[in-house]
Amino acid sequence: MRRFGRSLATAALAVAVVAGTAGWAAGDSVQTAVTGPPPGASAWRADSASGRPLPDPATASPYEVGRFFAGLDEAGRRELARRHPLVVGNLDGAPVALRYEANRLAVAATGQVRFAPLAAPGRQILAFDPRGRGQVAEVFGDLERAAHVAVVVPGSDNDAASHDAGRAPHTGPAGMARSLRAAAGGDTAVVAWTGYTTPVGVGLDAAAGRLAEAGAVRLARFTAGLDAVGAPDPVLFGHSYGSVVCGLAARHTDASDVVVFGSPGLRAETAAGLRTRARIWAARGPSDWIADVPNVAFAGLGHGADPTSPGFGARAVAAADVRGHTGYFAPGTQSLAAFAAIAKGQAR
Repeated sequence: MRRFGRSLATAALAVAVVAGTAGWAAGDSVQTAVTGPPPGASAWRADSASGRPLPDPATASPYEVGRFFAGLDEAGRRELARRHPLVVGNLDGAPVALRYEANRLAVAATGQVRFAPLAAPGRQILAFDPRGRGQVAEVFGDLERAAHVAVVVPGSDNDAASHDAGRAPHTGPAGMARSLRAAAGGDTAVVAWTGYTTPVGVGLDAAAGRLAEAGAVRLARFTAGLDAVGAPDPVLFGHSYGSVVCGLAARHTDASDVVVFGSPGLRAETAAGLRTRARIWAARGPSDWIADVPNVAFAGLGHGADPTSPGFGARAVAAADVRGHTGYFAPGTQSLAAFAAIAKGQAR
């Protein structure tokens, strides 16, 4: 009977996750995760360069991709980007500047107004996929020469069209990345990585791990692509549902640190349960509504322990002056100063 009683109590808490006062039932329709190789992969596989087969986007590792492009001259690389912009632009391990060029072509080729700002002069788009709501990764700073690299992974309601949409300053994927780079300085490159299908609203998708699991696979491959082109080991910054993605991906990356903030949980009961050598940091502001979300995990719903709780074992990030759920990158906040120090390897 006691075991049955505990099961009922856990089930009640899980129901609270999706229907309780925390508001998790307010989300929109269930999203279909975009996975697999980019559009145009079939045409790419049927092509060749200098008589050599092209690396299969579905099976070739980023390191194999890097070796392939190292064997081509500049004219050969650019010709492939011209013929297959969506593949080259999303091919982890391909030269960084070539991916920027390919993605300018890929964005323009969609003819879609919602994506047009991504092709503006000066934008450094490292990945772009127009399927579904669209996915994008944008670099702020000089990724090829940076001494430090940070990757910002956002949460719900972000996609290629809203990635840099007008909103409160220093929020949203691009806003957070710009703010972090300004605080960290010119030797740090920051990637705003909206490279997975995010939940819409805070409904069942946000309470479950399905989209985070698909996103973690993509994030792990993306970080391997950074390593393949010689970038420093990154620091991952996960906001809200993006922290779930980071938690699942951590052990499959070479990240030096994983920083989570406004997190509903990492699908692990302790930092050690993430099975990563990266240092784990956690922050939550005093007025962040995420504190009202029950930290439970039952029947696939909920994300487990609160990473800011002492028992979880993460290093605490000061956030006493953070306002709301999205204020962590506001200039002058304790959290932004701490984030910059972590990104530069100066925090202990």
